[in-house]
Amino acid sequence: MTNKNPSFKYEKFYRNKGFSNIVGLDEVGRGSFAGPLVAAAVILPWKFKINGIKDSKMLNPKTRSSLSRYIIDNALDYVISEVSVDYINSYGIGKATNKAFLSCLKKLKRKFDFVLVDGYKIRRFDQRKQTGVIHGDSISVSIAAASIIAKVYRDDLMIKLHTKYPNYDFLKNKGYGTKFHRDAIKKFGLSEVHRTSFNLKKFL
Repeated sequence: MTNKNPSFKYEKFYRNKGFSNIVGLDEVGRGSFAGPLVAAAVILPWKFKINGIKDSKMLNPKTRSSLSRYIIDNALDYVISEVSVDYINSYGIGKATNKAFLSCLKKLKRKFDFVLVDGYKIRRFDQRKQTGVIHGDSISVSIAAASIIAKVYRDDLMIKLHTKYPNYDFLKNKGYGTKFHRDAIKKFGLSEVHRTSFNLKKFL
């Protein structure tokens, strides 16, 4: 994983190619044992100030929350989409991720003409109007901004799920496979918000 601070390098490159409204797109929760997958899409203005934005995983919760509000308040447009555990269990995390990305792009109100997506290109979307950026949340400000919004939103969801399923400590692990979480699965079994499609027994 790169430790670089994100910049507008990619955004400027595609702007010089004639694209104006560029979307940053990222997901959160792909590797989690439990809970929904969440994706966010953001269109930032060209004079947007980076203001310390970086990969959401590199920020503490308080900073993430503050930056999420800053991004939402200053973005030209943003949307959030979530894909349920039921869908993940039925179709797999790959299709769930693609569904979340397509849903975000469909819900954007502002017209856009290019997409920067973290990782790999989106299936069933015009390949000429997108590019996948490996470690994009560490490279592109737009992708990093999307990752922050998605992370804050999903963390809040997992905190709410903790009140319903306190045995798994979602408050702290947000559904990821910590030792405490794995031990809890051994003791209590799987809840209805766990991803059975992940074959979690292999992690125990």
